[in-house]
Amino acid sequence: MPHDVARTEHALPLSSSKPWLLPLLLVVGAVAGFTIGGLWGEAIVSGDMPFFAGFLKLLGDLFMNALKMIVVPLIVCSMIVGMAALSEQHKVGKTFGYTFLYYFSTTLIAVSIGLVLVSIVHPGVGFGVDASVRSESVRVIRWYDALFDLVRGLVPSNLVEAAAKGNILGLLVFSLVFGGILTRIGEPGQKVIELAEAVNEVLMRIVRFLVWLAPLGIIGLVAYRVGQEGGGQAVWSELGRLAKYFLTVLGGLTIHAAFVLPLLLWIFTRRNPIRHAGHFAEPMLTAFSTASSAATLPLTIRSAEQNAGLDTKTSRFVLPLGATINMDGTALYEAVAVVFIAEAYGIHLSGAQLVVVLLTATLAAVGAAAIPQAGLVTMVMVLTAVHVPVEGVGILLSVDWLLDRFRTAINVWGDSVGAAIISEKFGKNPPD
Repeated sequence: MPHDVARTEHALPLSSSKPWLLPLLLVVGAVAGFTIGGLWGEAIVSGDMPFFAGFLKLLGDLFMNALKMIVVPLIVCSMIVGMAALSEQHKVGKTFGYTFLYYFSTTLIAVSIGLVLVSIVHPGVGFGVDASVRSESVRVIRWYDALFDLVRGLVPSNLVEAAAKGNILGLLVFSLVFGGILTRIGEPGQKVIELAEAVNEVLMRIVRFLVWLAPLGIIGLVAYRVGQEGGGQAVWSELGRLAKYFLTVLGGLTIHAAFVLPLLLWIFTRRNPIRHAGHFAEPMLTAFSTASSAATLPLTIRSAEQNAGLDTKTSRFVLPLGATINMDGTALYEAVAVVFIAEAYGIHLSGAQLVVVLLTATLAAVGAAAIPQAGLVTMVMVLTAVHVPVEGVGILLSVDWLLDRFRTAINVWGDSVGAAIISEKFGKNPPD
């Protein structure tokens, strides 16, 4: 398409001449954020530096708001264009089927890895739960009620309300139906498709501008969050207390990200996993900083098209789906956390209950909103399914904000691998 050519020609000069520069700036921004938050965390929390704390929060909020501002129109337009293109080629059913199979399979593998590790390490044994620990923000959710809510959300009664409340699944369903029907109504439908393509191009130009502001936004996001936790000393203290749990989750995420996903990428596409990871360094680093795969979606799409050279039609269909239903890191974390809480309370989970955890964590991850710490809410669904006290979630809150960043980065990495695999089968993308 002509707009694909324009996209390459008008890329920011630095993105082609110095591809290493932006990832380097993002790393520097994250390190600077941790350093600032660690050094002045107590002052930020105590209110001794109100202007400085407010400025850090402003930097982070502006960056997050800018990303969130374009997520909804980008998802809707991308899905409409992708669905229309696939409908014309009669590939919708197969593409959706393979995409769902990949996402469901990798999530199931991730949960299995988590359950095996936590069963070997037993991080909750001897932890000793303080009976006074409670989480006021957590309410009991029966698993089938959560499932019904998920299905109910697929058909929103008000699209504007769905967009405002972040019901991405509902918007995806509408966009899929809308894009599919556009190809069946002739010339009027083609005009709408062309409009969606034009809007897509405008949004991607905005993304190219935003990525160069990302290092500043990351400094604000990370520094303010570390400061909220009380600074470096407080963070290290909590990490020490929950070290076995933290390292178990991190170990599972590392196995899935460094071995399982690269192996799948190489088997199905023959792409170099290290080079592929380099193509998606920007969205993964941004995902780590923002803890939101939805907010990172514009950068993921940009990297898929400009850096990795994935087929535009398939990547714009697969990646929005992935940002909504592919939560490998979240599912793994939930499985480990549930077993950890059970062990901390002295509850032994039978083999049948572990199977329930396996299936429920996989399904719950699909329903987890692509926003920071959404896994905490869906984890309640898993806890209630195996009759483990939901107030145990309160034990994890002090380190969950940090783990949330790791698992979100893994979610985005899984999305990128899925996009490459589906693009290899249904698109036109020569391997690296």
